[in-house]
Amino acid sequence: MTDLDAARLASVISPLRRTLLAAARAAEHLPEIPDAQIEIIRALPAGTVAGSGELARQLGLSRSTVSNLLTTMEAGGLIERSTRSGDRRRIEIRTTARAHDLFDRFDLASSALVTDAAATLSSTDRAALAAALPALERLREALQRLRTTEEIV
Repeated sequence: MTDLDAARLASVISPLRRTLLAAARAAEHLPEIPDAQIEIIRALPAGTVAGSGELARQLGLSRSTVSNLLTTMEAGGLIERSTRSGDRRRIEIRTTARAHDLFDRFDLASSALVTDAAATLSSTDRAALAAALPALERLREALQRLRTTEEIV
């Protein structure tokens, strides 16, 4: 068994994500929504609310960064802010139907693009990608745990 080439893996992941994002945007004629805004939409499924501090912790971003993102997203009709009933000092954030429509269109386009691209690969490559998915999910979780541990220290 060969050792993992971590630098090579890292150098593939980011461009792969950017390429998929750009292709999905083009395929669905989606507006330019930065990755960080997409992550906020992903963190707030329909029917859920969160505060900006919760989102900052969950996404590993500073509160000021999240605040700026939310201001832009509110102006673009992607989120709504309201005061919490019973505690007018607390602001709750929820994503809008527009945000979920764009997100759903992005996910559908991404899945279709990956399906089409994978169809051009050999059956061996497709099997290798399928086999790698659980390990990639565990890698993502390990990276999230490391980030959380570093924030605590």
